[in-house]
Amino acid sequence: MNKIHPTTRLIISQVTLLFLILTSVNVSYGQTDKKKNNSPANEIITTNVDGLGLVLTIDFRKGPGHNHPLMAIWIEDIEGNYIQTLYVSQSIAKGVFAFGDKTTGKWKPGEILRPAALPYWSHKRNVINDKGNYMPRPGYEVADAYSGATPRSDFRLITRTDTVMGKKFRILCEINQSWDWNNHWTNTKFPDDAEYKTSSQPAVVYAGEIDPLKAGEIIGLKPIGRSHHSGADGNLYQDLETLTSALKIVSGITVTTGHLK
Repeated sequence: MNKIHPTTRLIISQVTLLFLILTSVNVSYGQTDKKKNNSPANEIITTNVDGLGLVLTIDFRKGPGHNHPLMAIWIEDIEGNYIQTLYVSQSIAKGVFAFGDKTTGKWKPGEILRPAALPYWSHKRNVINDKGNYMPRPGYEVADAYSGATPRSDFRLITRTDTVMGKKFRILCEINQSWDWNNHWTNTKFPDDAEYKTSSQPAVVYAGEIDPLKAGEIIGLKPIGRSHHSGADGNLYQDLETLTSALKIVSGITVTTGHLK
């Protein structure tokens, strides 16, 4: 049997090692591409399909601070009187969260009331439950026609007003993200307030004015204030300079009136 020269053996070993490295890189690269290609596309949510009024198409683009926020979208008249909800995250709409009960040692759906989550919307809705607060819960839910799962990324909401809108009105969106601390809204700011500790930076409220007579008009919603830090009231607070990442949950919200062509 012919012996392999040590130099030849070394070259073979190096070539084999290089092949294994390149194969590993290619496999990893393919897996990365596969993950990217399997990432969820922009979601389309449809609510209030039986509404008799104006069609509204709402496009939500997430910002760098986006991380599973809760939100509500609703309309009110120019004077600020609540008219109806267009969309609210399902967990808030029902008062039941997917990870709400760990009494058995494992997480399962359970009832949780989160007054700090979307207090501006909930006070505007003005439905007081049997616990004495404004949050939906079993028996006081928001109808399924106006709710849906919380989108994980950018989404388009196609919805309708309940009735024909004959004059200008406002559309609002309130967004809140739990445990979103910053240097002003720290986890020790209100040590005795349990509701604050589940919210940290308060919910941000966005708004825009809609003219139902201008079909196809595109309106951008702008931040107009923030909610109470623990949901104790339904007031709108103006100190947005205290917020940081909470203002980066969204990069843009636009509303188009009427059917899209």
